[in-house]
Amino acid sequence: MTDAGASAEALLAQQARRESNARTYPRSLPLAIDRAEGAILEDVDGNEYVDCLAGAGTLALGHNHPAVVERMEDLLERDRAVHTLDLTTPIKERFVDRLLESLPDEFAETAKVQFCSPAGTDAVEAALKLVKTATDNRSMLAFQGAYHGMTHGALGLMGDTEPKEAIPGLMSDVHHLPYPHAYRCPFGLGGEDCWRTSAEYVERTLSNPDSGIVDPAGMILEPVQGEGGAVPAPDEWLREMRRVTRERDIPLIVDEIQTGLGRTGELYAVEHADVVPDVMTLSKAVGGGLPLSVVVYDESLDVWEPGVHAGTFRGNQLGMAAGAATIEYVLENDLEAHAAEMGDRLRGHLEETAATFEAVGDVRGRGLMLGMELVDPDGVPDSLGHYPADGDLASAVQAAAFDRGLVVETGGRRGSVVRFLPPLTISASRIDTVGEIVHESVREAVAADRDLTEAAA
Repeated sequence: MTDAGASAEALLAQQARRESNARTYPRSLPLAIDRAEGAILEDVDGNEYVDCLAGAGTLALGHNHPAVVERMEDLLERDRAVHTLDLTTPIKERFVDRLLESLPDEFAETAKVQFCSPAGTDAVEAALKLVKTATDNRSMLAFQGAYHGMTHGALGLMGDTEPKEAIPGLMSDVHHLPYPHAYRCPFGLGGEDCWRTSAEYVERTLSNPDSGIVDPAGMILEPVQGEGGAVPAPDEWLREMRRVTRERDIPLIVDEIQTGLGRTGELYAVEHADVVPDVMTLSKAVGGGLPLSVVVYDESLDVWEPGVHAGTFRGNQLGMAAGAATIEYVLENDLEAHAAEMGDRLRGHLEETAATFEAVGDVRGRGLMLGMELVDPDGVPDSLGHYPADGDLASAVQAAAFDRGLVVETGGRRGSVVRFLPPLTISASRIDTVGEIVHESVREAVAADRDLTEAAA
């Protein structure tokens, strides 16, 4: 039994004894959370932290936003149904109304909505089944560096090989194409040459009868790779992928699970490029912090039979109530514009840090989905003059930031990217605090790394 007054240390030790070895965040963020409001977390010992993880981007409005709490309380006080499978309710219809209002007009006009079980990876699985059913094809096109979830089919799409190596029998016939990572270009090219070569490679591959790729059921991509290290795809490249897939009747699936609902400075990241996909996967922010995921797709793909895809928790009414409240608040308050402004402000701080420390190799991302890649200046640079990624240094920066009251995530190549996903409601003063903490955390981590190097010598 847990002591109600237990310390964070005691609770973390208990968690380690009782929970799976697969747990992740507590290993680098030793938090036992007691309270949360807006962009602030408070642990059971009374320590406060600025939350730049926000449920991996789920909490668009931050913790316990009044608009979301009020809507959920109203549902419970009125004895509304909490779980309805796929039976409809006024709450569900309101959510669908708000969701369609938020989508690009051209996409929404012919859109169908499929509710899935709770997680974003469930939406990806549903999207795979959708396009395979509609096209009667089986192979999928995905991209290097991609992350689409951890269930069986979604994991097969992942670009990072390490999480897949221990899992036997992953979905076969997935072809990983080069993503236009400007800083770590797969072709060793700089500037526009990187995305242009990537686009040409994709088109030539799909046009080559000897490529070994049978007719694809679909292409899935992230307009900004999240877990891959906050890597934005150039708008021109996204438009090329849309052209290439449309000309070949390949359904284009855009994974907006982390980018969707304002995070990148537009309501949806594809709007930066004016791209209309065939399928969009959504979760995280659209549930208002509660478990909810959907697939939105063009009606021409709606050929599957009744019951061919289901999920017990696709009728999560609390999630729909919280999601509708979140979408309404984002739309009414132009939070995508605020995210763009605060993202520019945070990027400015990070670029100042990069100018100060050689160990910061790159600052990238869009809106409030940013990343800062840590590198080893003593390593051998690549053909573009970029030093090797340094995951240990990124972890040291994360730890130093945590000690100063800031929660951030790491990701990207070898875990070398410190990632920032604060609530879209975050204030300018909080952004400045984040920038100051990051700067001092990099200073501390770099100094400690230098001391270790000198001691080893």
